[in-house]
Amino acid sequence: MDTFENLVDMFEKSTQKYAKNPLFGVKKGGVYRWQTYEDIAKAVAEFRGGLASIGVGHGDRVAVISDNRPEWAIGAYAVYGLGAQYVPMYEAQLEKDWKYILNDSGTKVLLVANSEIFEKTKKFVDEVESLEHVVNFEGKADDSTSYAALLKVGAAKPVPSVHPKQDDVCGFIYTSGTTGNPKGVLLSHKNLTSNVNALHEIFPLGSDDVSLSFLPWAHSFGQTVELHALLSYGASMGLAESVSKIIENLAEVRPTLLFSVPRIFNRIYDGVNKKMQEAGGLKLKLFNAMLDTAKKKKELEATGQSSVVVNLKHTVLDKLVASKVRERFGGRLKYAVSGGAALSKDVGEFIDNLGIMVYEGYGLTETSPIATANAPSGRIIGSVGRPIPGVRVVVIPAEGAPEGQGELVVYGPNVMVGYHNQPEANKAVFTDDGGFRTGDMGRIDDKGFVFITGRVKEQYKLENGKYVVPAPLEEKLRLSPFIANVMIDGTNKPFNVALIVPDLESLRAWATSNGVAAASDEALVQDPKVVKLFTDEIAKHSATFKGYEAPRKFVLTAEDFSLENGMLTPSLKVKRRVVMERYGKQLEALYA
Repeated sequence: MDTFENLVDMFEKSTQKYAKNPLFGVKKGGVYRWQTYEDIAKAVAEFRGGLASIGVGHGDRVAVISDNRPEWAIGAYAVYGLGAQYVPMYEAQLEKDWKYILNDSGTKVLLVANSEIFEKTKKFVDEVESLEHVVNFEGKADDSTSYAALLKVGAAKPVPSVHPKQDDVCGFIYTSGTTGNPKGVLLSHKNLTSNVNALHEIFPLGSDDVSLSFLPWAHSFGQTVELHALLSYGASMGLAESVSKIIENLAEVRPTLLFSVPRIFNRIYDGVNKKMQEAGGLKLKLFNAMLDTAKKKKELEATGQSSVVVNLKHTVLDKLVASKVRERFGGRLKYAVSGGAALSKDVGEFIDNLGIMVYEGYGLTETSPIATANAPSGRIIGSVGRPIPGVRVVVIPAEGAPEGQGELVVYGPNVMVGYHNQPEANKAVFTDDGGFRTGDMGRIDDKGFVFITGRVKEQYKLENGKYVVPAPLEEKLRLSPFIANVMIDGTNKPFNVALIVPDLESLRAWATSNGVAAASDEALVQDPKVVKLFTDEIAKHSATFKGYEAPRKFVLTAEDFSLENGMLTPSLKVKRRVVMERYGKQLEALYA
């Protein structure tokens, strides 16, 4: 088994060992075109020389504003090979966020995705004290500020790579900032390679594996678990054109692996269920029979039993039904890996019953990110698995936590160096013995499996003194095909209320079928029949809630939570504070 000392060591070993393998696929002219490990290694060597020519050296910061593309990765590995540090940002972030991060990190060189972003950011050279250059990935070769020009310089004046020390910082990842300015998480080469090395111990992936890459590499989950880890295995990544084209791209790239956050898996769950409900008749009967048989087979296997009849029925229904569904995703999908937030158990079991093995893991940017993972050696859907090799997780008391639960604390080589220039924040999250306080509430069963039950900071007390943890409740309500997004609150109030964003596509179709006409989406969500529909949906999907947990009243809004309106973080978490600033008065009125 390969083990890696740092990210430069990992990159060089993989690009030599898998030189002819396809690494990145990008759709151009209607087809996916692939660059090999050898192609990317050549570009990294040239760009390393180009960056050195404009003064990038050990300890310098190079930032990037770009969605996933080969140049993003080429920039990262070139920067690591100079002993410098990579600071990723999102194209969808606001200008003020870019500027804040550039100032806070002390960035020397900024790489940008295209001319549009270049035009917005070139002024930062005069406005950010540390910033000296802005480099455009799509600039022409005769423009000295372009990526193409720096490749030429580096090809003419190559610079050998340096191998950083394990404790050297390799990059900053700025946390989402749900409660104020984002904090720069300092991650070392040891932090990230410890995660990659642990995956090699527990996951039997290979150089013939392929993923459809759409998780942003600017986020720790996409960066470590997909970019670095798959590169270390010699695997391939087809880059999705956009989130809206994932299903179409799945059929083209035909991945064996899908790394995603629950929101995308929820979309698959909704999409397949809707399609089957619309088909009805024999198709729906066979589909439900297939799910029931897959469930029965797994229940028997869990107790060490098997049934010839169940196995035969499963084989037939899998071929007749499940294989047709998998074909929509390219026909080769073996594993679905979920992280970033809690995956609904219903959604996990549904995808697993389609014959796509679900592995859920857990961690935070501050843990590089993986702390726990389900793996072939042990898997429980609904849990986030056991601690990965080298990592320890313990539960400490937390106010309001039910018996047997508490705040999760993580120990191991994956725990961040610290927050950049934030001594008070560091003091708040590190225990005296070096553990990282996650802020997540959970429990650990007798076999070591970890179960997440919510965020310590998000829980609140109702007027009657009962504690409510909203995230798992919201996740269950999102399983309604009519609910795109939801936020529950009831802080110091007699009962819970909810702000609900309908799935407008589903709602419009329902309205047409039920004779509901409205001049606009805003008018549609106020219609009494629509309000009744959502009252019923809440009742249906909150049936397992405790009496005090279910929202008694709600506000419907046609405006979704998004990056643009500031209600979502770049990693698609709801900024509760911003939502409350915007809708607090309407929610308050529900108590009148």
